[in-house]
Amino acid sequence: MNLQQRINAFVKLGEFLSQFSNEIIQKKETVQYNELFFDGFKHQLKLAEEHNGWFTKENMAFALKGWSESLTSENINKWLSPYKITTKSPKQVAIVMAGNIPLVGFHDFLSVLLCGHHTLVKQSSNDKHLLPYLAKYLEYGEPEFKGTMTFTEDKLEGFDAVIATGSNNTARYFEYYFKGKPSIIRNNRNSVAVLSGNESLEELQALSEDIFRYYGLGCRNVSKLYVPKNYDFDLFFQGVYHWHPIIEQTKYANNYDYNKAVYLMSEFDMLENGFLMIKEDTSYASPIATVFYEFYDSKELLKEKLKSEKDAIQCIVSNGFTEKEVAFGNTQKPQLWDYADDVDSIEFLLSI
Repeated sequence: MNLQQRINAFVKLGEFLSQFSNEIIQKKETVQYNELFFDGFKHQLKLAEEHNGWFTKENMAFALKGWSESLTSENINKWLSPYKITTKSPKQVAIVMAGNIPLVGFHDFLSVLLCGHHTLVKQSSNDKHLLPYLAKYLEYGEPEFKGTMTFTEDKLEGFDAVIATGSNNTARYFEYYFKGKPSIIRNNRNSVAVLSGNESLEELQALSEDIFRYYGLGCRNVSKLYVPKNYDFDLFFQGVYHWHPIIEQTKYANNYDYNKAVYLMSEFDMLENGFLMIKEDTSYASPIATVFYEFYDSKELLKEKLKSEKDAIQCIVSNGFTEKEVAFGNTQKPQLWDYADDVDSIEFLLSI
């Protein structure tokens, strides 16, 4: 199977996923193999939602929309054009996936297969329904994929390289366990926003997407604000207010109530609006329903600080602060070439 065959198979998959990219699912007559897979994938989405309360219809549709828009021939070819992909001897690449947001490990899965290697996937128990079904779709659309995709719940064995994602604690375990193999090991990261105080209401409304999408569970979610001294949070609260229905989600509301009680009992200073709390804190990782903030005196000093702590940061959201910044509202819309932790996984896969 050549690279073009692999690309074509994923383009077909993108077309299939486009039917599920809105909360109201719409079947398209032009999509191939619908008679075999459409109803089955609807069932998998239902199972995923029942299994994981964070995987709402809205958030799964958002994730699938992102992948359906990424998996076009134009996007994939643009992504892969800088590389020379000629894999003569496929390797078995183990992928240990997180489960914080729907299909969070799909980019690794896609990368391994496009490079001509085989996948040995260990999924998170929180996100185990969608990807194996999509693998069956790929196998049907391109029969030469058969035998290249394995899913396991057992101990990983017989692999040549590994891409593993987890918490800071599990990353240390991964580094020890996989020390004899070529690897990419990812740990906790968080995203920050740098505000100047001159943002428009529209920019702050866009920022709310970076904060609340997937309930703030992703590494690309903004969990920390850097604001100038004497920053007025009134406009910020206006900007995020349209997300207020989020408090109707039981799991989110439970976290909001719990964390608010902890802050009040601890007599921490914080501001809140009924569905979001903001608290001054030097940490990057904030609890659900909370965003931390920190004041800065100098943008240049802040740049140096963030540069020195880049291993803890996934995205910097701002307007005119730094070269690699992400525009307001775009953290959860990465391109195929926006690598997690800024580690080029295609380059890694071509080197093993």
